[in-house]
Amino acid sequence: MTSRFSSSALLLCGLLVTACEVPPPESGEVAATDAPADTVADAAADTVPEREPLPPDSAIIRLDASDPNLAVWQDRDISGDPPREPGPIEVGSVLTFFGLPIARTPEDLVAGEVEVAFMGAPVDMGVGYRGAGEGPTALRAMRRSVGSMETMISWRSELTAVDYGNAPIDNLSVERSMPPIRRMVREIAETGAIPVIIGGDHSIEFANVAGLADVYGKENVGVIHFDAHYDAGDARHGHLISHAQPVRRLIDDGHILGRNFIQVGLRGSWPGPSGFEWMRANDMRYHTMAEIDRDGWTNVMREVLDQANEGPEYLHISFDIDVMDPAYTSGTGTPVPGGLTPREVFYMVRGLCSENNVVGFDLVELNPLVDPGYTTMLNAKKVVDECMTGIALRKLGLGNRDYLSPLTRDDGRR
Repeated sequence: MTSRFSSSALLLCGLLVTACEVPPPESGEVAATDAPADTVADAAADTVPEREPLPPDSAIIRLDASDPNLAVWQDRDISGDPPREPGPIEVGSVLTFFGLPIARTPEDLVAGEVEVAFMGAPVDMGVGYRGAGEGPTALRAMRRSVGSMETMISWRSELTAVDYGNAPIDNLSVERSMPPIRRMVREIAETGAIPVIIGGDHSIEFANVAGLADVYGKENVGVIHFDAHYDAGDARHGHLISHAQPVRRLIDDGHILGRNFIQVGLRGSWPGPSGFEWMRANDMRYHTMAEIDRDGWTNVMREVLDQANEGPEYLHISFDIDVMDPAYTSGTGTPVPGGLTPREVFYMVRGLCSENNVVGFDLVELNPLVDPGYTTMLNAKKVVDECMTGIALRKLGLGNRDYLSPLTRDDGRR
């Protein structure tokens, strides 16, 4: 464990509690890490300088350690569930992702031979204002039709998938919400299923990728990050995790290797020179809209697809809907003009998921509260739909970025 990682974890804890004693975490986790608390404290002792006590009018209000609900974010409580045999549960007209059956435990996933497990991570504290946390609820309320006319594949007929519920977050703290999301992602991945995480703001990418790296190893997981922003910002007012920092935490804290990280769609006013220099120093690859304007989308898209194929054995895709132009996805917290079109995105996502061993996918920054005309929801659902279609194509041995059904390729007269 590096001293940078240790001091980061300690500072995250310090954001929550100042000048007071708190009980040791029940799970041995501190803030956004799964490291033992005593290890973090010992390693950080020599790296955190002594500070003078804050004046009374500047002290941070501490948490109430006697509150019986203090640990509500730790794990899902299924003690009240009725006894039953393990396996997916059909729930009829109850709203679930794509009308899927539900699962509650890893035993359900194993017994049902589940290949894809959807989960919600309704975090929106990392944005600074609310709305993105409603993303999972809104996507569950969408019409249940799935499938791809382009490929004539209905992924629900080819893949065993379930709705695994929401991670038990602390809806007042992004720092405390990272560990339960990470554990839930890891729990799914350990069964061999693919976690598909619906956010929520982009802070959850940290927990998603860290959870996958826990299972597959940090050297073996690559990430393709679709976003208008590079999301590797420095600490903000002392906060080390927000929707602008998951990439920084993953790289700096050693959860993933920079050379296995690809950024797509960067544009706008951020980052400046130091951000690009940081990405280069960490051997990351990036493709800006400026590059796309210069070289053309087709050329850049094929380069990204090739880079993914040349990467490590496993791939996670993190898709921020603001990578698309706000003409198509205005229902998001930080829209930036000049982005990708749905037609460009759908083909690429389907190609990535059909040609690579995808072990995780997240869709983030969907804010249905500011989505006029439901346009953002329609495009967000289609992005997920295309990834699932790609995964189904790979399972069927049709993993090819250019695969189209002969019926839809042309009318047979050409």
